[in-house]
Amino acid sequence: MQIRPATVFDVFAMSQVLIASIRDLCRADHGGDAAKIADWTADKSPAHIRSWIDGPGRYWLAERGGSAEAVGGLDPDGAVSLLYVSPNAAGRGSGSVLLGHLEAELRRADHSDGRLNATRTALGFYQHHGWQRVDAPEGCCGTSGVPMRKPLL
Repeated sequence: MQIRPATVFDVFAMSQVLIASIRDLCRADHGGDAAKIADWTADKSPAHIRSWIDGPGRYWLAERGGSAEAVGGLDPDGAVSLLYVSPNAAGRGSGSVLLGHLEAELRRADHSDGRLNATRTALGFYQHHGWQRVDAPEGCCGTSGVPMRKPLL
């Protein structure tokens, strides 16, 4: 598996991973409700993703055999802004490897702790990797997100 920075040439693959992951893996959050899925994925088009890459955030792809398996990002304030795994790659370790990379990037930038808002779907994944809930759920991605932190230094 290779982790590399995302470029504007990756926007279509990134869009496919994000939308498929939300649609197929995040049922605990959207319950199969088409309107919630549409709302959540509305800003996951290649054009939107291009604006992310051109903006202040940073994004990476986890690839295996030339195929995108996971997409991750950090916002300018040092929080994990997204981490999604392709349904075809679920359970193969891509999300764990990419999360480790995001945490390492935060350490390199001298962040003493990591922050993120977890979906219900991903809550157990993050807890398994040492992240802890810090507050009550709040609005995130058209659903309720769980604020989490992890000491990094």
